[in-house]
Parts: sequence; C-alpha cells; structure tokens
Amino acid sequence: MRVMLTGSNHTVKANFLFIFSAGADFRMLRRVESLIMFRGKKIVVVMPAYNAAKTLVQCYEEVMEQGVVDRVIVVDDASRDATTKIAKTLPNAVVLTHSKNLGYGGNQKSCYRLALQEGADIIIMVHPDSQYTPKLIPAMASMIAADLYPCVLGSRVLGGHALRGGMPLWKYIANRCLTLSENILLGAKLSEYHTGYRAFSRELLERLPLSANSNDFVFDNQMLAQILWFGYTIAEVSCPTKYFKEASSINFRRSVKYGFGCLGTALAWRLARMKLLSSKLFPPPK
Repeated sequence: MRVMLTGSNHTVKANFLFIFSAGADFRMLRRVESLIMFRGKKIVVVMPAYNAAKTLVQCYEEVMEQGVVDRVIVVDDASRDATTKIAKTLPNAVVLTHSKNLGYGGNQKSCYRLALQEGADIIIMVHPDSQYTPKLIPAMASMIAADLYPCVLGSRVLGGHALRGGMPLWKYIANRCLTLSENILLGAKLSEYHTGYRAFSRELLERLPLSANSNDFVFDNQMLAQILWFGYTIAEVSCPTKYFKEASSINFRRSVKYGFGCLGTALAWRLARMKLLSSKLFPPPK
C-alpha cells in the first residue's frame, strides 16, 4: 500500500507492504496510523525528573503504550535516588544527568534543547511522577500536527478534575485566584496557567527566549506569558489528574514564592505591552 501525506510545509511519502495473516504485527499498523494522523512529524516526550525512581518506569510504559511517540528524553536534575540508573534501562530513551541541581526551570531548558537536537517536530512534557495521564498525548499532538495550535495544555480545571483528583483545597483556591489575575493582566482566557502537562511545536520553542527565564518553578508561567507575548494561541484539553505521595509537589513556602513570581511576570508583561518597561523576557517582536 502506498501512502502520501501532504502538509502545509512538507510532503511525506512512505511505502508499506502488509501481509495480513493471523500473525500480523498490529504495532506496525498502529505506527502507520500515527504517521497518517501526525503527518509524519516526529513526536518527542520530555520528562524533567527529580527523585522519580519509583514512578519513572510506569510513566514511560504508559507513554509508549500510546504508540505515537518516537523518542523519550529524561533529564535527571541531580536526583538522590536511582532515577538515572533506571532511565538508562528504558528503550529508545535519551538520558541526561545534571551534575548539580539546576531547578525545575533549568531542567526544562535542558529538555527542550535536547528535543530540538533530536529533530523533534512536536514536543510534549510529561512529568514522570504519573500525575498526568499520557493517554492525552495523541490528542494533544494531533492538534499541533494539524497546524491548529502551536501550544496545547492539559488543564486540570476544565471538567472539574482538580479537586476530584486530590488537589488540596488551598492549592485549588490559589490556582483560581492566580489564573483570574493573570487572565486580566495578560488579556487571555485560560482555565489555568499552572499545569505541567504541555505540548509545543518546534517552531514555537525555537521562537521563545527561554534562556532568559528563571530556573525555578516560575519558568512555566514565564513561558506561557512569552507565548502570548508573541501573539500565539494556547489551546487546552481537559485532563484527569491524581495526587498521591510520590507525585511531585511544592510546599507552601515555595508555592507563595511561585505565586508572587506569576503575578510579577504578568505585571511585567502588561507594562512591557504599554511600553513602560523593558524586559528580556518580552523582547520586541521581530
């Protein structure tokens, strides 16, 4: 069977020969389906890991079960457990270990740099603690592959999954208050800015000045503000989530610091838009 896939910027041609029998390899059929659905684009999942030894394998297996991911990148931010040792046993995975802890934002910078070096067309961040379900990877990737959106978020708030999934009430209230404030300052209508489940196009990541961002947790927020700064649209899909002992989370003190960082980012965005502030986070669009 000859298949031709034509996208706006590329043409992918592939020849497949199938012998349909009782022993047919349906994994190959699944792969062909993904080539058609994602127009031949390379999908890379990045996992910013820190002390994720207990959950890494399960998360990796769930990611690969989707049948659409070409490569997994695990960046271990100087974990104190066996995260790197376990990651190196995973098939089709690229592993980088930081010699010292750089922080959540610093970890993501390494993730995206490696993904682009691997030739990724679609990059999806999945936390290796299994808090977010990898089952949304095909849906999120297809929205980018179809050139509908350059960024897709898995929202815990849409569909009311946050509290049902175990999010502490104080975190939920803080999430809603921060999101309202940010929507006002940034002129957007997102259901939340604080999810760690995100998908990006290659072109978008290459456009953003990520090196200017913080190495701490506020990196996530700065990144979304930069996407809006350059005039891109952010899509959201409803995402079930679960909170448990091994799931990554920041304590109250760091949450307060993160919250003020988010407000500071949104305020800087607004002042820069009004030409009252010059910020390396929000350079003049070229």
